[in-house]
Amino acid sequence: QVQLAESGGGLVQAGGSLRLSCTASRSIVSLNVMGWYRQAPGKQRELVASITSGGSTNYADSVKGRFSISRDNTINTMFLEMNSLKPEDTAVYFCIVKRGTATYWGQGTQVTVSE
Repeated sequence: QVQLAESGGGLVQAGGSLRLSCTASRSIVSLNVMGWYRQAPGKQRELVASITSGGSTNYADSVKGRFSISRDNTINTMFLEMNSLKPEDTAVYFCIVKRGTATYWGQGTQVTVSE
């Protein structure tokens, strides 16, 4: 089992920045894939970014060049740096980790971007 706790969400004006954190209850060194999903009202959950244990990253086209995912294995934490935020980035953001065949989800943190 892996418990995940997200933080860093909030209300920001368009063009602003936020940094989301996801802290795991156990070491993340062996976790092959970690990532962020988001779900806006009335829309399906979508992958925002992911990062492997080797540091390879993947981003949704809509956030490329604006968001940056990283992980710090020494503090069991993954980050999502979000810059140049747009109103369409408004959503609940969830962190996920994959351990073997299991996938674990955090409870989510709300990000709201105003005009």
